[in-house]
Amino acid sequence: MSARYYEAVGRRKTSTARVRLYPGAGAIMVNERQMSEYFPRETDVLAITRPLLMTDTVDSYNISIHVVGGGLTGQANAAALGIARALCVADENLRSVLKKNGFLARDARAKERKKFGLKRARKAPQYTKR
Repeated sequence: MSARYYEAVGRRKTSTARVRLYPGAGAIMVNERQMSEYFPRETDVLAITRPLLMTDTVDSYNISIHVVGGGLTGQANAAALGIARALCVADENLRSVLKKNGFLARDARAKERKKFGLKRARKAPQYTKR
């Protein structure tokens, strides 16, 4: 691949995605594998490609994604955020379109920790009177 690329990081839950955009024909590699091979679910593939579809840059960049941690859906959403941020670095004019459609907002929802004395984060043991 060429030496000139645009890089960004996306995160979701416990997943982290490092994204690099290279000028090219639109190939997307995830952890050195084809995207459809790494993400078998169509919804995950759609989540990753939505920022590209909204900005009409599907065939403009070859994308290399390195994901670590979490599950497949969290990794896909982290990759989508990374792609959106990298597109902003590549072309500042795309920022308004991406921001308006909510691709630049990091989804901060994560699993709530378990508290002592409870069964889960909020579920308390059943009360017994006698």
